[in-house]
Amino acid sequence: MPPTTIALTADQANARLHELTVIDVRTPGEYASGHLPGAHSIPLDRLDAALPALKTAADRGDLLIVCASGARSARACRRLADQGITAATLTGGTTAWTQRGHDTHRPAGTRTPWAMDRQVRLAAGTLVLTGLIAGRRRNAARWLSAGVAGGLVVSALTNTCGMAKILAKLPHNQPKATDLDATLAALTG
Repeated sequence: MPPTTIALTADQANARLHELTVIDVRTPGEYASGHLPGAHSIPLDRLDAALPALKTAADRGDLLIVCASGARSARACRRLADQGITAATLTGGTTAWTQRGHDTHRPAGTRTPWAMDRQVRLAAGTLVLTGLIAGRRRNAARWLSAGVAGGLVVSALTNTCGMAKILAKLPHNQPKATDLDATLAALTG
C-alpha cells in the first residue's frame, strides 16, 4: 500500500506531540519567529537533501510536517509520499496552532524576523508604489505595478507564491549550513 498523507488538527497534534517528530518546512526566519515545541527546521527548498534523514526518522515514528498555513506542508507530504515516506500535515499550520493557544518556542538570543507573508506584502507594496511613482515620468514603468498585480492574482488562484520563493533565497531567510547539518544528524541519530 502506498504511503498516505494524514491531516491532523492543532488539537490532535498537540495531544500527540510527545510521540511525533515535527518538521517545520517554513523559512529559517519564519521558524525563528515561533515554532512548535521540539520542531526541526528543514525549509521546503531543502527537503530533497533531507530525504534520507526523514526516511530514518519516519521508520522510528510518525512525522508531522508543519508550515504557516498548511499549503507548504501538504506539498512536502506529497513529496515525501512520492518517496515512500508517510507523514501527517498540520491543518491550518502554525497559524491554527497559535490560534488554539498552543505553546510555541523561539530560539534563544534571536531577534524575531518577519514572517514570509509580511515580507511579500512589503515587497509587493514597494514594487507597486515604485511603478506608480516612476510611471509619472515614464509610462512604461507602470508595467511594474501591473506585473506585480498579475502575480498576486496568479498567487491567489494557484495557492503558490513566486515572490515568496524569491524572498526565501535572501540571506536572512537561509539556514546556516551547520543548522541544517545538526538537524539532519538529530533525525538520524
